[in-house]
Amino acid sequence: MSSIKNPYRPYPARLDNIKVETEDGNLKTFRIVLEDKADREAWKHTAGQFAMLSLAGKGEIPIGIASSPTEEGHLLFTVNRAGVVTTALHNMNEGDRIGVRGPLGNGFPVDTELKGKNIVIIAGGFAFTTLRATLIYMLEHRQDYGKITVIYGARTPGMLLYRDELEKWQARDDVDIHVTIDREAPGWDGLVGFVPTIAGQVAPSPDNAAALICGPPIMIKFTMPPLEEIGWTDDQVYLSLENRMKCGIGICGHCSVGPVYVCHDGPVFTRSQVQKLPIEY
Repeated sequence: MSSIKNPYRPYPARLDNIKVETEDGNLKTFRIVLEDKADREAWKHTAGQFAMLSLAGKGEIPIGIASSPTEEGHLLFTVNRAGVVTTALHNMNEGDRIGVRGPLGNGFPVDTELKGKNIVIIAGGFAFTTLRATLIYMLEHRQDYGKITVIYGARTPGMLLYRDELEKWQARDDVDIHVTIDREAPGWDGLVGFVPTIAGQVAPSPDNAAALICGPPIMIKFTMPPLEEIGWTDDQVYLSLENRMKCGIGICGHCSVGPVYVCHDGPVFTRSQVQKLPIEY
């Protein structure tokens, strides 16, 4: 019997815990446990990869893995309710069964190119998911990286993800956390301003550094100019094109951008790689 995993066959799994993340209830974090012990032991992912979540009779969706490889025994997925499958998932209960196919795509090169460098993590909205995984991995291997700076923003305080963890990270002295909201809000005494604006104010040095950016394309577009003004180059910037993912293995072709299949070749690319792609992205 072949030991090769069928890429089309999901692992059977169950919902172990469901947490509402945002005030509007449209973002939930699902803690998922693969049912078979052998599957749990075989699962190996890198921060930045994604998986396909499948629901019988509804379909499947590509979702970035929000848990670090160091968080063993379970997987975390933070899901925005936006369509048929995500709505069905939001209506499920703890203990319900789903399928998980993956891990898929590439991830951030945390064990190679990023080692020994100063790291800047920039995220907007619910795109913080795979960067949460990356940050936790780096904090678990703190000696392998230089200064770590995080810039994260949402529309309102109630739309911020992982608020308990944000508070814990802000209390640490080995990582700089800058949390911002788009506009003033009652009771908020933190930073106010869009993520690109805060990135310009923080002005992280490009010396021996790498920036990991994930967010809406418009956020990424306006984040680059303030970084370029202080000397950041395209080779130092890693982007995640999660919004282009479709089937997960580059077979359907819907994720293609020029010669690149985001599901297969990404979703993580350097900005220099993205700049060579057609103007559609």
